[in-house]
Amino acid sequence: MASLRARTLRWITSRYIQQVDTKSVEPTELREKLNRVSRFLRKVRGVSVEETTINGLHAEWLRPRSAREGKVLLYLHGGAYVIGNCRTHRNLASHIAKAARMTALLPEYRLAPEHRFPAAINDAVGVYRSLLADGVKPGDITIAGDSAGGGLTVATLLSLRHAGIPMPANAVLLSPFLDVTASGESMQTRADQDPWFHREDIAVASGHYCNDESEHRHPLVSPVFANVAGLPPTYIQVGNDEILLSDSTRFAEMLQEACVDVEIEIFPEMWHVFQLFVGKMPEARAAIKKIGKYLDGAPEEPAASEA
Repeated sequence: MASLRARTLRWITSRYIQQVDTKSVEPTELREKLNRVSRFLRKVRGVSVEETTINGLHAEWLRPRSAREGKVLLYLHGGAYVIGNCRTHRNLASHIAKAARMTALLPEYRLAPEHRFPAAINDAVGVYRSLLADGVKPGDITIAGDSAGGGLTVATLLSLRHAGIPMPANAVLLSPFLDVTASGESMQTRADQDPWFHREDIAVASGHYCNDESEHRHPLVSPVFANVAGLPPTYIQVGNDEILLSDSTRFAEMLQEACVDVEIEIFPEMWHVFQLFVGKMPEARAAIKKIGKYLDGAPEEPAASEA
């Protein structure tokens, strides 16, 4: 059974999100709402923040004191391609960076609808190219992302493969948004369990991101329709109670069929990107520790109390 903290956060966030009419609210208002919520999510201790510009984008370096030399986590934030920034995802990225003992780079890629597909992908690929130009080895880079950032992670990998650019060591996907057509079975089977989203929300996001419906099945927009051969080892975390569950399970099956190393973990009673609440509930902390173990393999530090 989920912890009391998790059940409480699920209820509170559900009431807050369900009050938002995604069909009528402007993206600028959505961004402001997320910014207000994010003030409760602070970076973990022992990680310094350094503002920078890379590939013409504002970004932050998150540097854990224990970071391994040369190891870089390129973190692509979520937010349906419409919202999100360093402020909203600094907490999550810093916890992952510390757990994995890697220096994280958190760029603010261009957002829709002002900048539609493929602007965000071009930005992410450009940031990766900049890292290589600065001397970072591909084998020392992990690309990770949550929700739309997970979709952007896969689209970036597919673009790198197509361009013949060396792949990163691996990828980490948290509740990745991989199908804007909303064709997965969990759209129905988890419709009554998802505390945050409805199928209609997917159509709103795709309307902002895509220029028209002809792009919805494009493999860089909906990677569940892509050829995934040649992608790097991938670790996926997803909640059992989210309508996007099938995005993860189908993609994991695709990777397995293409002989790509993949691990997927489905967390009971958890919702979309529950890892955002690391420091607020034990399930999120445990998930982040698993990411750290996957990327680092070092023995875990004793867990702090989260009664």
